[in-house]
Amino acid sequence: MDKRSLTERDICTKFILPAVKQAGWDTMLQVREEVFFTKGRITVRGKLVARGTAKKADFVLYYKPNIPIAIIEAKDNKHVVGDGLQQGLDYAETLAIPFVFSSNGDGFVFHDRTGLSATKEQNLRLDQFPSPQELWRLYSAWKGLDSAAQALVLQDYYDDGSGKAPRYYQVNAINAAVEAIAKGQDRVLLVMATGTGKTYTAFQIIWRLWKAGRKKRILFLADRNVLIDQTMINDFRPFGGAMAKLSTKSKTIERSDGTEVDLALALDRKRRIDPSFEIYLGLYQAITGPEERQKLFREFSPDFFDLIVIDECHRGSAAEDSAWREILEYFASASQIGLTATPKETEYVSNTAYFGEPVFTYSLKQGISDGFLAPYKVIKVHIDRDVEGYRPEKGQLDRDGEEVDDRIYNAKDFDRNLVLDDRTKLVASKVTEFLKESGDRYQKSIVFCVDEEHAARMRQALINDNKDLCDENARYVMRITGSDIVGQAQIGNFIDPESRYPVIVTTSRLLSTGVDAQTCRLIVLDRPVGSMTEFKQIVGRGTRVHEDTQKFYFTLMDFRGATNHFADPDFDGDPVQIYEPGETDPITPPDTGITGFEDGEQDDYTTEPPTTGGDDVTFPGGGEPRKKVYVDGISARVVAERVEYLDANGKLVTESLRDFTKSALLKHFASLDDFLRRWKSEERKEAIVKELAREGLPLDVIARELGIDLDPFDLVCHIAFDRKPLTRRERAENVKKRDVFSRYEGKARAVLDVLLGKYADEGFLNLDDTNVLRIPPVNALGTPVELIRAFGGKDGFEQAVRDVQIELYSDVS
Repeated sequence: MDKRSLTERDICTKFILPAVKQAGWDTMLQVREEVFFTKGRITVRGKLVARGTAKKADFVLYYKPNIPIAIIEAKDNKHVVGDGLQQGLDYAETLAIPFVFSSNGDGFVFHDRTGLSATKEQNLRLDQFPSPQELWRLYSAWKGLDSAAQALVLQDYYDDGSGKAPRYYQVNAINAAVEAIAKGQDRVLLVMATGTGKTYTAFQIIWRLWKAGRKKRILFLADRNVLIDQTMINDFRPFGGAMAKLSTKSKTIERSDGTEVDLALALDRKRRIDPSFEIYLGLYQAITGPEERQKLFREFSPDFFDLIVIDECHRGSAAEDSAWREILEYFASASQIGLTATPKETEYVSNTAYFGEPVFTYSLKQGISDGFLAPYKVIKVHIDRDVEGYRPEKGQLDRDGEEVDDRIYNAKDFDRNLVLDDRTKLVASKVTEFLKESGDRYQKSIVFCVDEEHAARMRQALINDNKDLCDENARYVMRITGSDIVGQAQIGNFIDPESRYPVIVTTSRLLSTGVDAQTCRLIVLDRPVGSMTEFKQIVGRGTRVHEDTQKFYFTLMDFRGATNHFADPDFDGDPVQIYEPGETDPITPPDTGITGFEDGEQDDYTTEPPTTGGDDVTFPGGGEPRKKVYVDGISARVVAERVEYLDANGKLVTESLRDFTKSALLKHFASLDDFLRRWKSEERKEAIVKELAREGLPLDVIARELGIDLDPFDLVCHIAFDRKPLTRRERAENVKKRDVFSRYEGKARAVLDVLLGKYADEGFLNLDDTNVLRIPPVNALGTPVELIRAFGGKDGFEQAVRDVQIELYSDVS
């Protein structure tokens, strides 16, 4: 056997896997081959949506399922033994794996990232591969795990038998939290971007600690009722009868499979606690309050719980004087794990001061880069009244006939204490225009408003703009706010991918966090968002990818300058495009061009002024609530436009689809000569086209988006290297002029003439595929056997077609 002639997969099968097996690794339970651990970044340019290449490790070795400790990168035998090491180290850092091996089938190079081995890198023969026990001893020493801690760390994950496995970053988060608890750390913080499965991660942590007998009574706290209910019937479902909700209100919930379940309650109608459960789920608001009688948590003894998991711990629980914080301090003896998408660090509030530095972080930017989270475009709409301000004319009367205070009103005043109805109608019309121009008026959309009264007016304006669809179903547009019971009852339908209605919902803050709206494709901001934490939460409403409905990105439409937060260095997940339409421009982003002006000043609110939810507005600093002032007949219009894209480094640049394609192609082909060498050496040109498509450059889609009909060869030469393109027909005519077919006669020449015409008309690249002889009009010339015989056999046919393809592209050098 010539080892150098073997493929990389052959090397894996014939040499690497036997060596691993001989070292004592169980190939069924401890070894996985070709492990894809990312999805491939989603690229969005104009209407182009494509996935990049997913990252794949050749081998991952697990001491136990979901406890990875080693990675092997394989190369074919034409490479030296250590050629895969740098790639392996890159993957190992992502996967939090300490031991890295590279092999070409001759042996291994072993890199120990723990630093505990005498030599950082060493060469090993095939028969010297370490056993699971050897690597586990090093791993345990590296992590500082004694025998008791190891027993906890090795507790099994929950497995429902369906084949569902946690994603790599969830494994990292779960293992980091369990290891921290195992070593006696009682305050643990996990930072995971919205949409990355924090609740599932929490379930696996709790399950392992509970099953190991380390934590016997557990409290899961959240700040939204819908979060508790969703958690009980979905991720926490395996806890079954050991789990109950701290509530007096019985509730029947429908699961995603259509079955119904009654939630178990741990409180009776007199709010007495049933202490017989082991897993308790509760709302902060349900077990505490400003008055002593509301502090239900005091009915438990301070040492009742062994573990408390706090969902969305960036909210009120982080403040030192918060009523929620006292729950955590009351149960101070329990281990406490905080989950958050946005760790809160301000002059006044810090949850890292309470929990300590995060043991694991997975950012929005990383989630988008890995392809697990959806990227997004931003449409920034500047309204003249917001930009220029509004000063009433002398003697201007409001809707009630009272004179309007003479001062300059700006964007922070509108809908909070001064209402310009035409401005509301303009926002609604722009939202409607976007939905119409997108071609899908049924895409789930959330419109964030200043307060509940504003949400009611916005609902009405949207209903009037979408009368046709509201006539079909009154739930097409709905308001979902804290005081609207009818609206709140529709939250389940809004977030259900199978439910069409409601389509557009207006809200204030109720939907800004915790609601798993997987199919939300449009988020509209018509209120200031001063808090970076809240801004990230709002962005997170759209970041979930939903492949069943082809939702791969979403749009954020900003009317209030809230997206100025993108300029903040604390923001870690920039948009792929920012577009600011002018007064007469369409609301949907074009693919090219940039005009208009720079961002205005960033909103200087540090927190949102509280409202009562109706017409009355309470301002910071106390004082009596003031009535909103309604002024009619004041026009509003849109000004300004800008387009920006996100580059590979996460920076916003002025870049069209053409610019993006050019820069991406130049990374793939260093020069025109480099491209020509690759094109001419590749017998099947389709292989290059498919390779580019896998990397997020589908040339056929790009050509359609740019409105040019070119051969892939000419598309690359034209866009990347500024060469004048030829059409396929021009290329075909040039070949005929050079009389390339002179040595062929009869049917052979006729076949080449027809194939050349087929290329000119349809752009066939794989002309040497003999199947092309079976389709019209080639099949009219004879059977495939007859036609191949005319070339003297299959080899002759394939050589003739290769010669034609060389001639097609011979004029570029």
